[in-house]
Amino acid sequence: QVQLVESGAGLVQAGGSLRLSCAASGRAFSGYAVGWFRQAPGKEREFVAGISRSGASTSYADSVKGRFTISRDNAKNTVYLQMNSLKPEDTAVYYCAAKGTVLRGQVVQVTYEYDYWGQGTQVTVSS
Repeated sequence: QVQLVESGAGLVQAGGSLRLSCAASGRAFSGYAVGWFRQAPGKEREFVAGISRSGASTSYADSVKGRFTISRDNAKNTVYLQMNSLKPEDTAVYYCAAKGTVLRGQVVQVTYEYDYWGQGTQVTVSS
């Protein structure tokens, strides 16, 4: 079992920055691929960014490429999402998720493939 807790929620003006954290407890976190997803009101949950077990491989949605950076510190059992140049359309509840039984270098982009989810954290970007 892995428990995930997101933090870093906030209200920020367009063009600003936020850093989200996803802290994991439980079994060896370094064995899990991790993803960040978001869900805006009335919309489906969508992939934002993903990172492999070691952190060597990453993937981003086109809408956030060049603005968001995902990273991880396995010694601290934590994955981060640095969000820069935020836009009002980035407003959503952000979730982190973890998937075990992954290949080296594998990044998972599909929601239903993830085994564990955090409770979500609200990000609001004002115009």
